[in-house]
Amino acid sequence: MTTFDNREKAFENKFAHDEELMFKARARRNRLVGEWAAKELGKADDEVEAYAKSVVIADLEEEGDDDVIRKLKADFEAAGVEFSDHRIEKLLEEKLHEAIKQVQADVK
Repeated sequence: MTTFDNREKAFENKFAHDEELMFKARARRNRLVGEWAAKELGKADDEVEAYAKSVVIADLEEEGDDDVIRKLKADFEAAGVEFSDHRIEKLLEEKLHEAIKQVQADVK
């Protein structure tokens, strides 16, 4: 194997590793958002985990955050809680930063 082949393989491995970490961070972010949203929606303590899982599953519907935003917005509207799309997007961003730190700490 040449040096070039080794470098190419290293870049491929790093890319795969980074993608895996981002997948885990997004899943953790969705769980954190789900836990937060469950409390905002007035869910009982024993319902929080199930609701958080439903938010994680909602993110698997399509690429991007639109599916999560749509779920949260629909649940907030059904409960009579008012949240704008912008506020939900800001929350997703904040929780992603928190989730990345948690995932990186888990890896070390």
